[in-house]
Amino acid sequence: VRSHWSGIIHFVETKITNGILEGINSKVQLAKRRARGYRNINNFINMIYFLCGKLKFDYPLYFT
Repeated sequence: VRSHWSGIIHFVETKITNGILEGINSKVQLAKRRARGYRNINNFINMIYFLCGKLKFDYPLYFT
């Protein structure tokens, strides 16, 4: 408890946790697992945006 005392006091004063940041970090790690084979960093960044934004793209019903 003594080693974490300043963090405990900070939470009591501000009521702010790092839960949101941990959630975003989890999404980035998921994107890293899915990103194997991407050729550049821009595609990886786009995957993070898709996952964090909860974007979904339906498959086309027919091919043209």
